[in-house]
Amino acid sequence: MFPLSFSPDLLKLDYAQEADRIGAMLREAIFHRFKKRGLVVALSGGIDSSVVAALAVQTLGKDRVFGLLMPELDSSSETLPLSRGLAEHLGIQYAHEDISPILEAVGCYRRRDEAIRRVVEDYGPGCQSKIVLPPVVADDQYRLFKVVVQYPDGRQTETRLDLPAYLGIVAATNFKQRTRKMFEYYHADRLNYVVSGTPNRLEYDQGFFVKLGDGAADVKPIAHLYKTQVYAMAGFLGLPESICRRPPTTDTYSLPQSQEEFYFSLPYGKMDLVLYGKNNGFPAREIAPAVGLNAEQVERVFKDIDGKRRVAQYLHSPPVLIEPVGHEQ
Repeated sequence: MFPLSFSPDLLKLDYAQEADRIGAMLREAIFHRFKKRGLVVALSGGIDSSVVAALAVQTLGKDRVFGLLMPELDSSSETLPLSRGLAEHLGIQYAHEDISPILEAVGCYRRRDEAIRRVVEDYGPGCQSKIVLPPVVADDQYRLFKVVVQYPDGRQTETRLDLPAYLGIVAATNFKQRTRKMFEYYHADRLNYVVSGTPNRLEYDQGFFVKLGDGAADVKPIAHLYKTQVYAMAGFLGLPESICRRPPTTDTYSLPQSQEEFYFSLPYGKMDLVLYGKNNGFPAREIAPAVGLNAEQVERVFKDIDGKRRVAQYLHSPPVLIEPVGHEQ
């Protein structure tokens, strides 16, 4: 039975109880199901990986959690100091793996730049870029990605991407997440640990991850938590203010880029509420006042959620077999 009115209070949790519940899952998965010794967590300096690492330390102890810091050429200047500071705050062992040389070797940056030059011919040395998606709430028009280019003199342009250019940019940047995952499993194999994923519910539900990149993991401890709840959990766990105040970013492109302008329809606080309302059967007209939209705009976000879920089906799917084999029978 649902409450009579829809409000942000619906996302409130007992965070001590929730931390214990997540801890029980981690212990069961690591020690009993997988028969491993601990957990590897890639630390980005963002809220999600920080909360996962803190929950793991609370559950397993700092000696059974290993952090990885894996910046590259396009990473924010804040990424390494924040992720190192978080590891030291938690007292865990960690390694710094600069993935830029590997990305250079496989042509990540070159292939991305070639894709951008399909639509911006003078894109070259000294230029920075990101891709953005128009807001969904404005109208029902089909949304197309644009590339934002900043030239060395500070001038910026926006150019609509054709499909080959968009796919080329995304395919090239996906090298980053897949390279990081390679290091995560190297250290997990070396230590006899498992690898943790760090998606929250919004990212997991809507397919905001790279298949066999940051989408690959043995456990995903916070995939059921809305982003708002992850921030609240960070406060409960006493994480540094520099982490708790940091807004969500992709930290993938050379220009600063919010998750909202790259992928999601709304800022995470509003997006969480719309997703919760949709998941729990609230009509758009009841959700609208809580997120500062009208019912028609909420319906547009509903449609966008459904569309992203269709795309996410592929990302979540395991390999297709002709028939069950071995333990799957």
